[in-house]
Amino acid sequence: MAGHSKWANIKHKKAKEDAKRAKAFTKHIREITVAAREGGGDPDANPRLSLAIENAKAVNLPKDNIERAIKKGTGELDDGSGNYEEVTYEGYGPGGIAYFIEATSNNLNRTVGEIRHIFTKHGGNLGTDGSVAYMFDQKGSIKIENSELDDEELMLIAIEAGAEDVINEDDFVEIITAREDLFDVSNALEEQGIEIESANLIRIPATEVKAEPDTARTNLKMMDSFDENDDVSEIFTNMKMDDETLELAETE
Repeated sequence: MAGHSKWANIKHKKAKEDAKRAKAFTKHIREITVAAREGGGDPDANPRLSLAIENAKAVNLPKDNIERAIKKGTGELDDGSGNYEEVTYEGYGPGGIAYFIEATSNNLNRTVGEIRHIFTKHGGNLGTDGSVAYMFDQKGSIKIENSELDDEELMLIAIEAGAEDVINEDDFVEIITAREDLFDVSNALEEQGIEIESANLIRIPATEVKAEPDTARTNLKMMDSFDENDDVSEIFTNMKMDDETLELAETE
């Protein structure tokens, strides 16, 4: 889980920088819209929508934007942007690193072209559906920042709530759950007075591939390119990113 953890840490820091940018809002608006379309506009009856709203509030998405996104999802509002669809892409980066990309798009032809271009530009290739999905396990991820509890107390509460693992990073704690337990564990933690920063479904590689510094550097640049694409919502890889590799890879 080391590679996932390191990339999660990088993403967490980037999210702080991105919070004031349009993409952060766009991602959450699309997630709310899709969640409302699939499960209805009542967050009390739609766990996915409830989590989407909480995640949006964490980046200060205005209430009006949240309400419009829900109405767009339920069909009460047509803003002219078309219907957004969830889509996934699979492929390989330099060094045989596996990639699983999640996106939300209102133009699938545009998105697949952009994804293919990013793979090709960085020496990778877009694969077929199922080519790497089997390498990843879907889990729940809950992030907590600035908890007043000490690590041991937080871990005990999380495990009792149904968590599978607790990972301590530099400035946040990530709690891993079974896919189907994400909503229940998140609620249980909030009932204990723990403030949740975000709760999402993630994909963790079953096995990781260690990359040499040059390969790691190229893959990190490719991850950044995916992350900058407005349609891409999540990026998962099986690259093993220990501290030494990251330090060398980030040295130009």
